[in-house]
Amino acid sequence: VQLQASGGGLVQSGGSLRLSCTTSGFTLDYYSIAWFRQTPGKEREGVSCIRFSTGSINYADSVKGRFTISRDNAKDTVYLQMNGLKPEDTAVYYCAADLICDLGGAMDYWGKGTQVTVSS
Repeated sequence: VQLQASGGGLVQSGGSLRLSCTTSGFTLDYYSIAWFRQTPGKEREGVSCIRFSTGSINYADSVKGRFTISRDNAKDTVYLQMNGLKPEDTAVYYCAADLICDLGGAMDYWGKGTQVTVSS
């Protein structure tokens, strides 16, 4: 199982970014993909998760209405569209995989992160 997050960058407050989680080595249909973020000195925060077997989607309260998780079936890629970005969204973002969603962080497989920086 391999995952790689990409798409981070520097954006002004109110702007948008789309993160990509490229997956390989497993059948995405049977798994869940979650996005997490972490800043130095803070605990890792679960942002969003999608469970493909049921179609269920969860978002952290802090991003509801601003972030959208989705999938490109043809590419086995999961996206996190982030709109209305705020400076407090600045973090390293990671994608993770497991059979079920756990925004508490107990996911089995993790990719390397991508830095998102939102300037005020």
